[in-house]
Amino acid sequence: MKIYGYVRVSTKEQNEDRQMIAMREQAVPERNILLDKQSGKDFERPMYRRLMKKLKPGDLLYIKSIDRLGRNYEEIQEQWRILTKEKGVDICVIDMPLLDTRRGKDLIGTFVSDIVLQVLSFVAENERVNIRQRQAEGIAAAKARGISCGRPPSPLPDNFDDCYKRWKSGEISCSEAARECGMSVSTFRYRAERYEQA
Repeated sequence: MKIYGYVRVSTKEQNEDRQMIAMREQAVPERNILLDKQSGKDFERPMYRRLMKKLKPGDLLYIKSIDRLGRNYEEIQEQWRILTKEKGVDICVIDMPLLDTRRGKDLIGTFVSDIVLQVLSFVAENERVNIRQRQAEGIAAAKARGISCGRPPSPLPDNFDDCYKRWKSGEISCSEAARECGMSVSTFRYRAERYEQA
């Protein structure tokens, strides 16, 4: 039997230390902890895929909480079934002792863990929906206050003003102006439109 740990954070900027500490407390060998820095909306994650290839019947998988496994209600249920039924792996969700397949393998234990899993995976997906809604509301509120969201535009090349004027006067074509500025035609048109507004 091998012990594995799966750690996931949604973005490269997020910190996985809390989950890594939990894995060490469970004595998961460092080499057996697999980390993805990717959204939990689906299971197309490189380290999760690698984990699935490594796991063998009788192995034990630790995850800190069910939302670290994923945030899609149906896919969490499906992955849990694949892991426990098809692969024969035990799973322990550290933050939820009722979701430890090593315990209560009788009918009642399985029934209770199935109900808990359904509730928690629903909560995980619902939180993903809420995060997206809060993000959209925050962006809309910022835009209403005149705050620009997203990546700031790169500075215009030094020759942009000259190319823009020559293009507007018909001296050169849009594609020639774009080429001289080192940008695509669509980018040149977009930047020219913003330039005019400014």
